[in-house]
Amino acid sequence: MNVAQSDGRLSMDLDPIDPLERGPQDACGVFGVWAPGEEVSKLTYFGLYALQHRGQESAGIALSDGERILVYKDMGLVSQVFNEATLDSLRGHLAIGHCRYSTTGSPVWENAQPTFYTARDGGLALGHNGNLINTPELAAMLPSDRLGATTDTEVLTNLLAESGRAMEEAALDLLPRVQGAFSLVFMDEKTLYAARDPQGIRPFVLGRLESGGWAVASETAALDIVGATMVREIEPGELITIDERGVRSMRFAEAAPKGCLFEYVYLARPDTTIAGRSVNSARVEVGRRLAKEHPVEADLVIPVPESGTPAAVGYAEGSGIPFAQGLVKNSYVGRTFIQPSQTLRQLGIRLKLNPLREVIEGKRLVVVDDSIVRGNTQRALVRMLREAGAAEVHVRISSPPVLWPCYYGVDFATKAELIAGNLSTEEIRASIDADSLAYIALDELIAATQVPKSRLCRACFDGVYPIEVDEDSRGKYLLEKSCGSKPLTTAAGAQ
Repeated sequence: MNVAQSDGRLSMDLDPIDPLERGPQDACGVFGVWAPGEEVSKLTYFGLYALQHRGQESAGIALSDGERILVYKDMGLVSQVFNEATLDSLRGHLAIGHCRYSTTGSPVWENAQPTFYTARDGGLALGHNGNLINTPELAAMLPSDRLGATTDTEVLTNLLAESGRAMEEAALDLLPRVQGAFSLVFMDEKTLYAARDPQGIRPFVLGRLESGGWAVASETAALDIVGATMVREIEPGELITIDERGVRSMRFAEAAPKGCLFEYVYLARPDTTIAGRSVNSARVEVGRRLAKEHPVEADLVIPVPESGTPAAVGYAEGSGIPFAQGLVKNSYVGRTFIQPSQTLRQLGIRLKLNPLREVIEGKRLVVVDDSIVRGNTQRALVRMLREAGAAEVHVRISSPPVLWPCYYGVDFATKAELIAGNLSTEEIRASIDADSLAYIALDELIAATQVPKSRLCRACFDGVYPIEVDEDSRGKYLLEKSCGSKPLTTAAGAQ
C-alpha cells in the first residue's frame, strides 16, 4: 500500500463540514511601505499578518535596497512562509507584501504574489487585491512571447514592465484601460506606487509612520499594527507615488465610488475603518436593526464566532435579550493537510466550534451569523445546538440573502450553488431545521454603514453590477483555459 507522505505544511482549508462548504473568500491583502532606516521587511510581515484573513493560500514580500529587487514568496500562511532569519536577510528601504486567495488562476506557487518582471530599465514587482473583468482584452495586448500569463495580476505586471516608458507614465497610460476591482501596490527599485480602481470597490488606505515613512494597506487595521497613523483613503481613480521626494497624487480616471458592501458584513476586520465608519460599529448597528425588524421571544442571544459577534451584541442590545457566549471557538484550527473522511466530516464543525451545554441547555436561542452561502454549516450548527439541549434555535443573519456571484474579487459559490438563489427563506429554514430564520433587509444594512446606497456595490445581494461583466470574461481559470499552457515563471532575481 502506498502512503502519501506529508511535508508538514498546513496547505488546505479546514472547512466546517466538507471541502466544498466554505465562506466567501476575499481576493487578497496588500501592503506597501517606504521607510529608509526602518526594518521594512518586518513592517511588511506584520502588515500582512494583520491582513491574513483576506487570503491564506500564499504570501510574499518584494523588497528593494535601491539597486535591486528581491522577491520571497511561498504557499501557506504568512507565519509559515517567513521566519525571523528570512526577514533579517531581506534588507532595504522599500517593500510591498501580499497574501493571496486565488480568484483568477490556480492556487499554485507560480501564481503567488508579488509578481515580478525584469525590464530593460530595471525590475517591477506588483501585488493586487481585486479581480479584473476585461482580462482577455488586456492579455491580447501582451507581446507574443508573454502570452502564457494565467492571472490578471501577471498580465498587468507584464504590460507595465513591457511599455518601455517610465513607470509613472506607463501606469497613467495603462490604468484607464483596466476594468474591474483593483487595489494595486507595485514598485521599482526606488519608488513605491499605489493605485485604486475608479469605483474603489476594495478598500485601500494611506498611512504615515512615526519615522516619517509611508505605508499603504488594504485595511486601516494593518496600519495600526505597524504603528502608522491613517492619513486618508486612497481615492478611486488615483495613482500615488512615494519616494525621497515625498507623496505625489495623480488622477488616471474620474472617481465613481462603489465600495463593496460585503466588506462591512464579513470581509474586513471589525477593527478596520472604511469610508470613515468603524466596521465594528456598523455590524453592531446591523444587529440592532435586525432585532427590530425580526424580533423573537428567546432566552439568549449567541453569536457564531467570530464574524457574528458584533451583530449578536447589537441584537441583544436592540431586543433586550441577554447576550451569551454559547459556542467556543478553537482559535488554532483553520488550515490542515488532513483530508477528512465522510464520517469525520460529520464531526468537522466541532473542530472549530463546540457548544457550552451548561449555557444553552433548555434555552430558547437566537443564533446570529453573518451570512448563509450553501447552508451546510448552519444545518450542522443547528443540529449541534439541539443535541446540546437547546429548546429552540432561531437563526438571524446580518446580511440579506446572497443571490448573485461576485466578479470583483470575492470568491462566492456560483449562482447555482447559492442556497438563497434556489430556495425561499422558509425552505432554507426547513433545510437547516431552525425554528425560525430571518435576514436583515438590504436597505437596513446600507443604513448601518452610513454610506449612501449610490456609493456602494450591492451586486451579490441585488444583482446590480456597477461595471457590466462580459460573459466571456468570467471565470477563475479563464486564462489557464485559453492559453492551454503552464503559468509563466517569475523572472530571474525572484525567489
